[in-house]
Amino acid sequence: MTSMLKSRMVVDKSFRIAEVDSRVYGSFIEHLGRAVYGGIYEPSHPTADADGFRGDVKELLKQLNVPIIRYPGGNFVSGYNWEDGVGPVDQRPKRLDLAWRTVEPNEVGTNEFIKWASGIGSEVMMAVNLGTRGIDAARNLLEYCNHPGGTYWSDLRSKHGVKEPHRIKTWCLGNEMDGPWQIGHKTAEEYGRLALETAKVMRQVDPSIELVSCGSSHTAMPTFPQWEAETLDHTYEAVDYISLHQYYGNRDNDTANYLARSMDMDHFIHTVTSTCDYIKAKKRSKKTMMLSFDEWNVWYHSNDADTKLDPWTIAPPQLEDVYNFEDALLVGSMLLTMIRHADRVKMACLAQLVNVIAPIMTENGGRAWKQTIFYPYLHASQYGRGVSLMPVVDSPVYDAQDYTDVPYLDSAVVYNEESEELTIFALNRHLEEGMELECDVRSFEGYKVTQHLVLEHEDLKAVNTAAEEKVKPHAQGDAICQDGKVTAHLSKASWNVIRLSK
Repeated sequence: MTSMLKSRMVVDKSFRIAEVDSRVYGSFIEHLGRAVYGGIYEPSHPTADADGFRGDVKELLKQLNVPIIRYPGGNFVSGYNWEDGVGPVDQRPKRLDLAWRTVEPNEVGTNEFIKWASGIGSEVMMAVNLGTRGIDAARNLLEYCNHPGGTYWSDLRSKHGVKEPHRIKTWCLGNEMDGPWQIGHKTAEEYGRLALETAKVMRQVDPSIELVSCGSSHTAMPTFPQWEAETLDHTYEAVDYISLHQYYGNRDNDTANYLARSMDMDHFIHTVTSTCDYIKAKKRSKKTMMLSFDEWNVWYHSNDADTKLDPWTIAPPQLEDVYNFEDALLVGSMLLTMIRHADRVKMACLAQLVNVIAPIMTENGGRAWKQTIFYPYLHASQYGRGVSLMPVVDSPVYDAQDYTDVPYLDSAVVYNEESEELTIFALNRHLEEGMELECDVRSFEGYKVTQHLVLEHEDLKAVNTAAEEKVKPHAQGDAICQDGKVTAHLSKASWNVIRLSK
């Protein structure tokens, strides 16, 4: 049956937004639940390497090609003494982690994590504790990590078996400091002053680093966006990025409304950008503040289960959302939103990477597998590198409970000039009808469709398990390119990746 839904796009190579910074496809590992212990690290696992890290997990992560990983938190960092995680493992203390009411054994710390990340080709985005600690601990950690040698902290790193400095480039000044749940919660004035003074000292230790200032914990905070304005009043010239955090859920089981939530993300980015630009104007600055969306995902499935866990255990199964097909669609849509904002969103971290609200799940001692959200993240990371182009879109729209004029077609386009490849990402939000897409690509003369990947499933609630991967992409899409025009059928509720090359 021919669908009545029709959408059109014009893609021109001169409609450039900006180069996509590959760090937009970053992720996050916090000392939380089974992200570290039982996730990336399990010395007794059959696939474990000499350092105790799981080989099966490493192989899945290499597919994702994650450029940067934020560490060690998250809420965890606001009560973390980094010195507990270095030196001989058998001499490290076990500590109460007040953020997640667990016990932290400190078997994995700074050096182990950085070595592991390097093994999967990732840089580390290191967070410093501005909750219970401050300037002193931050400068000492930076000296330990980045100073070549001949000083107390850099020589201690050598003594711990790491002669060469880690040269960590990107540093977060605390985490969600406007959240009342945060250990060492601060007002905007308190945080702004502390972040500025910490930034000044860290830059004296290593002038080559980049710094990320804390934005609001999420858009519903009563402090948003006043927090951004007040804190940037202090830190604007001292930092390079401000952070954004946002999670979405489908608690009322209204899928049409749920799939429109990326519009809220779009609005969030616009609001933060305009707040940054207001401070730029106020300070008559020549610098443009960039954005680090360093926590984002779907998170709601595990909330009830988490209330039933016993406190003060090591690596309990916390925040283990089992993702379904509709979650994968929203994750795809969130990725498209960030690609379209490539001019300002320069880093982002899918939170998190393994077990904890993650694309990869593991069994302790057993298998590792891909959740549904693995695939849009994989496709964006693989094919979303190059220049983000601004497509001119004509799509039918719908009204949802919280959003009006929601386009059924959600899209982003990336042009990789070097490899002469063009990728059209297209999401059909319609839950009952397919869509005929017509895309004008005349400026890409001689380009042909090489692949049309589709992620679709009859059941919006279908999930993947260790035993069966129900939701996975196929390459049977029907996109073709003739006379400078791409035509494709987008199935109902589907994620599509249409790849062209010269």
